[in-house]
Amino acid sequence: MIYTSSKPASTTIPQLDLLSFLFESQESLATETTVLHAEAANPTEGITKAQARVLTRRIAHTLRTRFGIGQHGSGKDIVVVMSTGQYLLPILFYGILAAGGVASFASSSFRPEELARQIKQGSAKLCISCPNTQDILVSAARLADFPLHRSLVFDSSQPQGRLRMLTADSSDSAKSVIGESELDWERITNKEELENSLICLLYSSGTTGAPKGVKLSHAGMVAEACLVGEGAREHWETKEKWDYRTLAHLPIAHVAGLEGYFVIPFYMGGTTFWMPKFDFAQFLEYNRSLEITTFFSVPPIYLLCAKSPLVKDHFRSLKAAISGAAPLGKNLQIEVSKKLGVFLAQTWGLSETTGSASGGEINIEDLSGSVGPLYPHINIRHVEAPHAAILCANRLLRIIDDDGNDCAPGTPGEVLVQGPIVTKGYFNNPEANADSFRDGFLCTGDIGFIKDGRLFIVDRKKELIKYKGLQVAPAELEALLISHPHILDAGVIGIFDEELATEVPRAYVVADRAAISAAAIKDFVKSRLASHKQLRGGVEFVTAIPKSASGKILRKDLRAMATSPTKAKL
Repeated sequence: MIYTSSKPASTTIPQLDLLSFLFESQESLATETTVLHAEAANPTEGITKAQARVLTRRIAHTLRTRFGIGQHGSGKDIVVVMSTGQYLLPILFYGILAAGGVASFASSSFRPEELARQIKQGSAKLCISCPNTQDILVSAARLADFPLHRSLVFDSSQPQGRLRMLTADSSDSAKSVIGESELDWERITNKEELENSLICLLYSSGTTGAPKGVKLSHAGMVAEACLVGEGAREHWETKEKWDYRTLAHLPIAHVAGLEGYFVIPFYMGGTTFWMPKFDFAQFLEYNRSLEITTFFSVPPIYLLCAKSPLVKDHFRSLKAAISGAAPLGKNLQIEVSKKLGVFLAQTWGLSETTGSASGGEINIEDLSGSVGPLYPHINIRHVEAPHAAILCANRLLRIIDDDGNDCAPGTPGEVLVQGPIVTKGYFNNPEANADSFRDGFLCTGDIGFIKDGRLFIVDRKKELIKYKGLQVAPAELEALLISHPHILDAGVIGIFDEELATEVPRAYVVADRAAISAAAIKDFVKSRLASHKQLRGGVEFVTAIPKSASGKILRKDLRAMATSPTKAKL
């Protein structure tokens, strides 16, 4: 069965390259004097749209003439960027695109070995760090046998930014290679060229395997901005209008940071205030002092908001809040909404969908636990068998399970998605492409179902625990555990029990042993969930739950903690 959005497709997606869409189209609400990006710690340090256009062209000229980026055509030369948050970082991204390059963002928490891997995977032509990460780049360049004379440092703290050579001696250390000459970007309006373009590489988090380079295009990034922004604009037209002000606190190596800070606020005519790195106390203060009206964040941060006594009136200006990147339990959603003063909507998407593919409406209370309706222009197919269905010549064929039967409506299965935001594939990885795409649909690896026009995500396919043939979703157990007042955080994995000859759930919790025991935690679960979902694998107390920078639980790290099978009693 093919599911389409319950929302009318009132949005027309412009056939434009990303830079023309942002800087020149009427769709973009930013004026020439709009401050697009500013330092959170010092909001007077900012850049307007007019200034951003000039700096974009100057960076493009430097990258093209001095380093050859885009010299032989666009989409070929990869520029690896490893930086903490800085307010001119989006302009560096725009400049790379204007030169015809491909921006490949690396996590600012990478070790040299990880950065070297990304440099080699993409055959990078240029690498750029920030002052905080330049030592990592030096070490990674040596490991990857990458020339230091093609390694740069970008620093927003200098007027209009400074892009300097990493190997410069002290006498040249303050000299920027950015000159006053400008290079304009190529305007693209051809639909096929836009869809098949390569402008950015984002690497998957690798929670269950080796990271893969996700190819993002002009068409996908423009479509994502339009589809996500439509809801806010409809709200403005029918209910209330507010200034779009958001706080950049998530990593830009994740799609939420890339699309959420570089593109959507610009499109919405708003300002993004930049934190160099996440600090919860500063995050709260910036929300209050900068009068932040909109933000997207991840469950671990919302968990802090719910549990921390520091939260007072810091979100008094907030108009819209969204959670994504990992499942959020219903109880936590309700608790956080009370703290924020607005209803916390959930969204669902992946790097492979350029961000959100579904999302709850602004300030519309939805206590069902859904991740909202699909966005317009998005089709979803959910199946239980990898070969289940075919979309052919506008004719919808059956969706079948392993036995050849249709999946009943409301029955969970793997979610497959199709639409303009879906990636064209993984960079130089035909095996991953073959595994992840089927009949024009992306196999997301998420288990979910549609009910009443809304999408529900149960968990990741590879993370489901099979207890005696019955499925147990770790996310459901985690949501219940963190609803307990004495449990600050939790992660659940399946471990194999030799005596029972099956997987059993084990919980890792952040809690005070003096306040709650392992037995009490097991009793808490037992009183609320079915027999097959019990913590037969035990409860382990830890100081922190390992998570990726985007907030996903690193279950492979939890599994590493489980060094021997546990023999649990029924």
